[in-house]
Amino acid sequence: MSAVAVNVEEKLFQNRYRVDAGRPHIQIKDPEICANDCAQKSCTYVCPASCYKAEGNGSVTLITDGCLECGSCRIICSEFTNVNWEYPRGGHGILFKFG
Repeated sequence: MSAVAVNVEEKLFQNRYRVDAGRPHIQIKDPEICANDCAQKSCTYVCPASCYKAEGNGSVTLITDGCLECGSCRIICSEFTNVNWEYPRGGHGILFKFG
């Protein structure tokens, strides 16, 4: 029996996300810490939804649309505690298709 390849992006596309406009549930507390103090930029490769992006100038951009609400970003940023994370208000956020 052969292994079946799974396309993660295809599976994530099946989920839906309801944006809470003007009220993001995740925020970077101090962008200067990301730009100047955090050399690894771990959030940019740990986030399974790719909400964090390292920019050429060393800063990190956060786009919360599509966040899976896993909390990985706040755990990986425990050295700096530079992520303010809470669950979205009721009716907003990720809507998983399969569970």
